[in-house]
Amino acid sequence: MTDLALTAREIIDGSLYMVLGTADESGSPWVSPVYFAVSDYTDFYWVSLPDAQHSRNLAARSEVSIVVFDSSVPIGTGQGVYMSAHRSEEHGGRSWSADDVRPPAPHRLYRASVDRHWMLDKEARPGDRRTPVTP
Repeated sequence: MTDLALTAREIIDGSLYMVLGTADESGSPWVSPVYFAVSDYTDFYWVSLPDAQHSRNLAARSEVSIVVFDSSVPIGTGQGVYMSAHRSEEHGGRSWSADDVRPPAPHRLYRASVDRHWMLDKEARPGDRRTPVTP
């Protein structure tokens, strides 16, 4: 039997990029791969330009979807961690200094706080059915 929580942690720990899903004011979706750091599997951090489409979308709507997956495995064997989250205003620890992400610097530090995680439990539920998991 697969331990989905362990698998979720391994996928997140072994990945450099996540796919960030946002929507603009009218609800038009936008996805972007971003380099990330994570804390406790619930707080995901990335640095981005404020005028990037996903950053503008987050300014309009705080809801975000995240997927982290291993793209190096053969077709049909991959697994991913699916998350719903919201933009968080406060920022925790980071390797950049505050001056690196404060105007007039071009980048800003963003954080999404995850409220739910899912994975596809291929053993228990064949097909594209998400199973809640707590990494």
